[in-house]
Amino acid sequence: MDYYDVIIVGAGPAGIFCALELIAYAQSLKVLIVEQGKDIDRRSCPVNGGRKACISCPECALISGWGGAGAYSDGKLTLSPEIGGFLTRYMEMDALQSLIDYVDGIYVKYGAPDELHGNDFNAMQGVKDLASRNDLIFIPSKIRHIGTDKCRDVLTEMRKAVNGKVDTLFQQDVRRIVVDKKKAVGVRLGDGREIRAGYVILAPGRASSKWLETEAKRLKLTLLKNPVDIGVRVEVPAVVLEPLTRITYEPKMIYYSKKFDDKVRTFCVNPYGEVVKEHLKGLWTVNGHSYSDKKTNNTNFAILSSTFFTEPFNEPISYGTYIARLANFLGGGIIIQRLGDLVKGRRSTPERIARGIVEPTLKDATPGDLSFVLPYRYLSNIVEMLEVLERIAPGINSRHTLLYGVEVKFYSMQIKLTNSLETEVQDLFAIGDGAGVSRGLIQASVSGVIAAREVIRRQKQGG
Repeated sequence: MDYYDVIIVGAGPAGIFCALELIAYAQSLKVLIVEQGKDIDRRSCPVNGGRKACISCPECALISGWGGAGAYSDGKLTLSPEIGGFLTRYMEMDALQSLIDYVDGIYVKYGAPDELHGNDFNAMQGVKDLASRNDLIFIPSKIRHIGTDKCRDVLTEMRKAVNGKVDTLFQQDVRRIVVDKKKAVGVRLGDGREIRAGYVILAPGRASSKWLETEAKRLKLTLLKNPVDIGVRVEVPAVVLEPLTRITYEPKMIYYSKKFDDKVRTFCVNPYGEVVKEHLKGLWTVNGHSYSDKKTNNTNFAILSSTFFTEPFNEPISYGTYIARLANFLGGGIIIQRLGDLVKGRRSTPERIARGIVEPTLKDATPGDLSFVLPYRYLSNIVEMLEVLERIAPGINSRHTLLYGVEVKFYSMQIKLTNSLETEVQDLFAIGDGAGVSRGLIQASVSGVIAAREVIRRQKQGG
């Protein structure tokens, strides 16, 4: 039976940064990464990145493999502890900021650009004041934008850095976490093999968050109540948001709806970018990209509404899956609708979309009616926020504004963890988006460093 000092489950940002930290400061440790997808040089979508009909590969190359979903993401590194995750639950703000700066430096080392957005304090304060006068909360943040086209280059350099220093198993599922007397002792693979380890670090990413939830329940770990984030992707002419994106690149706005008092937020703003589809476990959802060396005429962003469920229901991931499946059922994939048609209570048609002033960047979305998919509460929150955003970005609430649905974030399950991100099972850690610890590249990467440093600390103390 094979034995490793550390097994890392998942090769997304959390798993990669965990491995980088271990090989930098504990070279003697024997480390294994197990990843269900392919290596970075073998990741490619057989149907052109989802632009044609999906053939439902066993593991989607767009979200699985070395780099995780981050390999095909917009590559925004948000350098604020208030954005992109929940690590302030486990440490003070200053400590988290220090770690954010640390991992940001590693991204730059491996090829992320030097340029930072959001450096003009006076301009950022002006945006904050404008938002405050209009019932919005603006969260200032410095952002380093890698670009969807450059993410693979950065991740390839990180792959080279660990090559030969850690073992990797690609296209291999972890079926079960092996526990003995409330201590993690290894994993069982899909082919039946069992590999033992001193520490098991779970970094499955959002693609396998459901698997982690199932394993957590089997191990009787405490799950925390969490919201589900459901909404749409909004597409407008880039000039509408340019006064804001020129200052901050990604304006993070939070709004509390008047009707329901729900938290509604903007997410993943892509200046001069394009709307894209994502395929996850048989479901199509919508997302957005922007690139370092090419531009469209549009800017897109998500509006997400967060809802906490109370007893007896506590299945946020299943609920989000249901909403996405309904959209796929009615639209054959992604539904697109003009805001004006939604407000008038009518479906969009190809002719109505063609008459609009916003040319869709996602060409194969199906014109339809999102009111048949999204519950009234979510639609009300989305429309309310667009009306408020109109005050700070005139033109955003236009009848020509395009809405794509649905956008669902499957990272809502969270496990009870210690400050070192250890579960209630000894030597079993949970990190990254799939564990509900993070919501973006930077905090996912930081979580990997936190777990690695705790392992290193224990090794130095003798286990």
